[in-house]
Parts: sequence; structure tokens; C-alpha cells
Amino acid sequence: MSSAGGLALRVLPGRGPLRRALGSVGGRSSLFLVERHALVYRHTWLVFVSGVVEPLFYLLSIGVGLGKLVGSVYFDGGPVKYAAFVAPALLASASMNGALFDSTFNVFFRLKYEKLYDAALATPMRAGDVALGEITWALLRGALYAVAFMAVMAAMGLVHSWWALAALPAAVLTGFAFAAAGMACTTYMRTWQDFEFVTLATLPMFLFSTTFYPLNVYPAPLQLVVRCTPLYQSVAMLRDLTLGNVHPGMFGHVLYLAVMGLIGLLVAGRRIGKLLLR
Repeated sequence: MSSAGGLALRVLPGRGPLRRALGSVGGRSSLFLVERHALVYRHTWLVFVSGVVEPLFYLLSIGVGLGKLVGSVYFDGGPVKYAAFVAPALLASASMNGALFDSTFNVFFRLKYEKLYDAALATPMRAGDVALGEITWALLRGALYAVAFMAVMAAMGLVHSWWALAALPAAVLTGFAFAAAGMACTTYMRTWQDFEFVTLATLPMFLFSTTFYPLNVYPAPLQLVVRCTPLYQSVAMLRDLTLGNVHPGMFGHVLYLAVMGLIGLLVAGRRIGKLLLR
């Protein structure tokens, strides 16, 4: 048995603080996997820092630097400082990327090479617990990125409403949706080359989901396509919250991301079981 698998089994009998704090949520077995990852990553905390630095560079270079030339953009019928317009979109992108990295590349390595899930399923854990544990860990990583980036936005004066407090759970919902969908897709991947499809999906979303431009600059047919993308749902929701533009239509964004996450979770659990319990 691999050392990683052994670690997964050794933490099962324990009563660590992370599991005690989250145990009341439900799916207790999945928290063993979350705690295992926390123990591993405590020695590589710089990996988490890199996830915060990347969107910060975009914010400083494009939001602040280019923003000096752009000035303001019109959003919801009024002028908005360009940096304040871009910042919530970068927050959504940070939540997406943080969750996707763990639920795709890392899950593939643990599934195909580390054989961690084989060891986990030798315990009372079920395939659904493995999927929920991995998605929870990816969600926590995305949430850490969101908290750090929100702190930077507040320090730079880019938060214009107390509704921005709701942006943190909205960013967590974003992480859940992309983590679940990412893990579900990863279970169908056969080689590392298949991850080119992840980039093929995420890069256009990052560039065109109104991250840097208002939706109305696109032609009408392209606007419809953009509205259907998951990152747009998060960008629109977070932008409305940080700018104080709260309206009932935001529940549509919440429903879209929640359904996306639940479907991804169900598919990932079934696929893990099919791959490892044959």
C-alpha cells in the first residue's frame, strides 16, 4: 500500500479538530479525506498563496493600470470605476480556478497514480464519500482564495456595499459548482493530454464572461451564449453584490450554480464507484 494510502487510513480512527468542527454538517466519512489533505498541504502552504497572487496581478495590471486609461464603465445605468467593475469578476475566476485545480489535476493523480481512492474504499468509506470529500476540499481551497481576494478588494476601496458580505458564500457556491463539475469530468479522462479540454473550457470563459467588458458590448447572439456559461452566472452575481445592485434575478444565478454542483457531485460519486468497485 502506498504511503499516501496509509496516511488516509491512519487518520480514520482519529478525532482531529477539522473533523470535529465540520462533523455536524453530514457525510462524516468524507471529512476523513478532507483532513488527510489538510495534513498533507500544511507543508506546501505556498501552493495556496500562488492562487491568490495570480488574480491580484490581473487586478493591479488591468483593473488598476488599464483602468487609468479606461476611467469608468457604465453598469446598471451609472458609471462604475473600472477596477471596481473588474475586481468581482476576478474574484469569481479565483474561486473557479482554485476549485478546479484540486478537482481535476490532483484528483486525476490520486485516482490513476497514487491509488489513494483504492485505499479509501478499503475502509467503510463509500464512493460517494470520496467524491464529497474531494469536492469539499476543493471548495475550501476556493473559499480561501475568495476570502483573501475580498480582503484585498476591501483594502483597495473596491467594495461599495454591505451586500458584499454575501459575496463570500456566493464565491463558495461558485467553488462548489466548478469543483463538482471538474471532478465529474476528470473521471472520464484517460491521459494528461485530456486536460487540454479543461483549458479549452476555462480560458474562453475567463476572457468572455464579462470579466473585462460589460455584456452589452457583445452582439446579441453572443450575449445569449455568454449568459449560458457558468462563470458568467458567478461574475454577474458577485458584481451585483459588491456594487449593491441586489435584485430577485440573482436567485437564477444561485439556482444555476447549485444544480450544476449537485449534478456534478452525483456523477462523480457514481463514476468513482464504477471505476474502482468493478
